[in-house]
Amino acid sequence: MASLGDSNAVYSSVKDYYGKVLESSKDLKTSACTAGAAPHAIVRKIIKTIPSAVNDKFYGCGNPIPLGIEGKDVLDLGSGSGRDCYVAAALVGPQGSVTGVDMTDEQLQTARENIDAFGTTLGYTPKLKFVTGYIEELKAAGITDSSADICISNCVINLSPNKKL
Repeated sequence: MASLGDSNAVYSSVKDYYGKVLESSKDLKTSACTAGAAPHAIVRKIIKTIPSAVNDKFYGCGNPIPLGIEGKDVLDLGSGSGRDCYVAAALVGPQGSVTGVDMTDEQLQTARENIDAFGTTLGYTPKLKFVTGYIEELKAAGITDSSADICISNCVINLSPNKKL
């Protein structure tokens, strides 16, 4: 397990890189976060409806969201700009909910400020929210045990200094 000092250095570095250095996915300095296969056609169609500000700051790889999740409650660990949450919100429909957790204020701002525009596209207001917090400390972020049916994460757990939790 990383020491608190090491953990704080990792958090600071990750926040700086994803919050201040990167302005779009084109700024990524690695090809490690790329997907070999295209997402399912349903997901590709949804992605086209997501506001460009959200898509432009997508730093994940692939698509960790299963189909057939209507009415489910989804938790996204390290949601960033929220692209996977937006996809999940469309898939869960008006009866489901999606919560994204991220520690990077700049990413959360992008995620939050585009919800209304996405709701207009969907034709209903999605139960979609983004909370500030660390994926290793979900209770501190207001996430209770058993509050999600499905938990997703996309190229984030590798950035955590404490993977043993």
